[in-house]
Amino acid sequence: EVQLVESGGGLVQTGGSLRLSCAASGLTLYDYAIGWFRQAPGKKREGVSCIASSDDSTVYADSVKGRFTIWRENAENSVYLQMNGLKPEDTAVYYCHTAVRGAKYWGQGTQVTVSS
Repeated sequence: EVQLVESGGGLVQTGGSLRLSCAASGLTLYDYAIGWFRQAPGKKREGVSCIASSDDSTVYADSVKGRFTIWRENAENSVYLQMNGLKPEDTAVYYCHTAVRGAKYWGQGTQVTVSS
């Protein structure tokens, strides 16, 4: 059974940093593209960043470009999202996501709250 588990969320002040982790079981993350998404109260879930399976190329939403960094640690079967320069508008539940042979998998999410 494939499971994704996020961790690392919390409460920080504007300008602070957090590192989110996405740990996988039941699959090797190295073989798949992994995305980070977020959903703020009353808003649709939006893509934040993703890392490709083939060459580890990365993509970022314009709103986080230059502040967030995504990368994999294959030995830990995990993907991380370093978030610097956090803003109140980054407040949301953050989810990691992958798709395996057409099946979509989401973690349970981790809450990030940025106070002004």
